[in-house]
Amino acid sequence: MSFVKSTVSLSDTKQFSKLIINYINGDESLRKFYTYTPHIASFQQAIEDKSKEGINRKVLVEALHKQYLQSGIQDKSSTINLLLSEKTFTVCTGHQLCLFTGPLYFIYKIITTINLAEELKKTYPAYEFVPVYWMASEDHDFEEISSINIFNKQITWNLPSAKGGVGRLSTESLAPLLDELKLILGDTPNATELIALFTNSYLGQKNLADATRVLVHHLFEAYPLIVLDADDANLKNEFLHIIKDDIEHQTNFRLVNQSIEALKKEGFSAQVNPREINVFRMSNDNRTRIESSTEENLNLRAEEYSPNVVLRPLYQQKILPNLAYVGGPGEIAYWLEYKSMFDHHRILFPVLIPRNFALMLEEKPMNQFYKLGFETKDLFKEIDELIKEFITKITSDDISLKLEEDKIMVTYQDIISKVTKIDTTLKGAVEAEMQKAINSFKLIESKLIKAEKQKQEINLNQLKKVKEKFFPAGNLQERHDNFIPFYLKSGKNLITDLKETFNPFEFKMYLLE
Repeated sequence: MSFVKSTVSLSDTKQFSKLIINYINGDESLRKFYTYTPHIASFQQAIEDKSKEGINRKVLVEALHKQYLQSGIQDKSSTINLLLSEKTFTVCTGHQLCLFTGPLYFIYKIITTINLAEELKKTYPAYEFVPVYWMASEDHDFEEISSINIFNKQITWNLPSAKGGVGRLSTESLAPLLDELKLILGDTPNATELIALFTNSYLGQKNLADATRVLVHHLFEAYPLIVLDADDANLKNEFLHIIKDDIEHQTNFRLVNQSIEALKKEGFSAQVNPREINVFRMSNDNRTRIESSTEENLNLRAEEYSPNVVLRPLYQQKILPNLAYVGGPGEIAYWLEYKSMFDHHRILFPVLIPRNFALMLEEKPMNQFYKLGFETKDLFKEIDELIKEFITKITSDDISLKLEEDKIMVTYQDIISKVTKIDTTLKGAVEAEMQKAINSFKLIESKLIKAEKQKQEINLNQLKKVKEKFFPAGNLQERHDNFIPFYLKSGKNLITDLKETFNPFEFKMYLLE
């Protein structure tokens, strides 16, 4: 299938913060918190600036070759080797290792990143641009990644023993969950293909990081996407001096807090609050905060350190020849807290590109929505507003008492004119009676509306179901639903069609039918 696309401005969806709207619109209140505007013309300067940094490309390429070799993927060598050239740059997105990719926006982030690399190549043909998915393999919040929502059902990986960085977790215990998923998906060709992909990825690899690499590789195998696991001793060694500076001097704590205070003065709240020390100690089965700059902590090996959400972006920019970060609204918000930290360490603060946003609309519920008299853009209205509009549309002549209310007001105005000629003190009493009459009309009207709602119960239930379909649990579809149901219908065309539809520099909500 190919999508019929329409768009709605992000502000009109009422689903996005003032900060992300202001950033997209280039509001001056945020200008000092980033280096480059999110436009393709900005990349000329970003290329020049990043070229001046010393990136250890050899270590990066060796790490990527090692990771792909251990995952059994052999067709990315030429793309990886491009990174040895000073004329090659990356554009990057990052995400947790969510089960079966997690919410839809994971797919959207990667497609935006791939498209961004292609657009840059068209505009700056003298250079190469490699899209990178940075796996947040060191995160230890297993609960956040362990479930997906499909067909109004939550599928959960129960692993009480889960500890430490999730990328190191064994995926062996996923076998029963894959059997459960197989029963749910059925045996259509697309379902069979997905189950085979999931089985090969999760049961064919030793840990969640390798499994996620294989899964993402096969979903996007038509494109030159590189998947990076930064939980690597040699890569961390490139960042070790900044880690030790953070532990010893708490430099980043001070710098980020200053930025947060400056953002607060502009009316924005903090997205991420730094700790005095933004480093964890990492082992195979644990990830614990480093609380003090003890001699023991400073003598850890590079692979035993793990940056938190404050240092991770700095780590990314230190080891990658990276020009841009593609992120969601929350990510853009916390990156804006970090510019002074990047400036201090003389590491390029990347172009921040908001990922593409989309609402995929299915034919049957949308036909119901249209039959009820609404347009696509009306989907973003609250359900109470939609119900009120619907009742008003179909019964405005029958239940509105506006005409009768106007008549009674004219009558009372005549009475007021008469009584004030005789006794002006009676005016207040007549006005009070007039207000009582108006209130009575409104009460009767509300009762008529209530009665009409009962008569329209079937239509209103349809309206509620449509709203819940596209805003499950009150969330945007892309933040709740998994890609699986859409893949069952479209197969590999889902990725292709989304890629052909998205534009990395069009910061709007796509409505896809």
